[in-house]
Amino acid sequence: MSFLQPGIMVITGLLSAAVLTWIIIPLLKKMHSEQAIREEGPSSHQTKSGTPTMGGIAIIAAVIFTCLITGAVSAEMPVILAAFLLFGLLGLLDDYIKVMKKHNLGLRAWQKLMLQIIISLFVAVYQSSVSAFGTMIQIPLMNEFRDFGIWHVPFIVFVMVAMVNSVNLTDGLDGLAAGVTSLTSFYFAIAGAMLGLSAGGNFCAALTGVCLGFLIFNRNPAKVFMGDTGSLALGGGLAAASIIMGMELFLPVVGFVYVAEALSVIIQVAGYKTTGKRVFKMSPLHHHFELSGMSERKVVMIFWVATMVFCLIGLKLL
Repeated sequence: MSFLQPGIMVITGLLSAAVLTWIIIPLLKKMHSEQAIREEGPSSHQTKSGTPTMGGIAIIAAVIFTCLITGAVSAEMPVILAAFLLFGLLGLLDDYIKVMKKHNLGLRAWQKLMLQIIISLFVAVYQSSVSAFGTMIQIPLMNEFRDFGIWHVPFIVFVMVAMVNSVNLTDGLDGLAAGVTSLTSFYFAIAGAMLGLSAGGNFCAALTGVCLGFLIFNRNPAKVFMGDTGSLALGGGLAAASIIMGMELFLPVVGFVYVAEALSVIIQVAGYKTTGKRVFKMSPLHHHFELSGMSERKVVMIFWVATMVFCLIGLKLL
């Protein structure tokens, strides 16, 4: 068990992301890639109007640079990087349509979903037919693997699509998605080092450092937003890494904040359609806490601490 390589990747990722984000911010401003703020959102968010978005470009570039420069590209790493990059490009296309073309809705929901499923199928088919794990998935608490058989591919597709959209929903406050993902990916980096799963572990180590480097400029008050470019890449990369490690069922545990954010939206929509009443003041969940009187920084801190707790629980489950 060696933590040297992951440690180098965390530091390299942090430095490269900090430099690349610093470089890209003025370029995004020149491109007038300002974030559109929802009028129905918390009134305090109107001050964010004009903040450049699409900062996820720096995240993607920094992760790929870190993995290449540190020589961490093993046999399975290209699969993870491909999923990470493809989801990032999907987010970039959506951001480009919304921000640069001034079409507020971006890609249609069905278009995004179909493209997400296609990318996820690539990872699912690889894992079931090429990976050493095959259709086996590790079960938390039981300390054993179970064969999902013909259900493996659709299950993996569901995990990836759910994860990508959950991270996207979490990206709603300054530093929230980047902070939660830095902690979640750090968990998988540790797990990879402990279990000898170098491809997924090293990727997550790079992702940890990059998120921390991006946070220098994304923490409140944010100088740049990651946009769908960043959030879709983070969700896709983290999901792909956990799948390649055979640890996809650990993801909803350590990434419980993502799950809570997604569930709050589902509950809100279902509740309103069935009863005509809203369960939360606003969804996703972080906006509910804001409208309940908490400051943005406090909400972010609570979600970070919650993620730390669930990551510690995840370590106990290894």
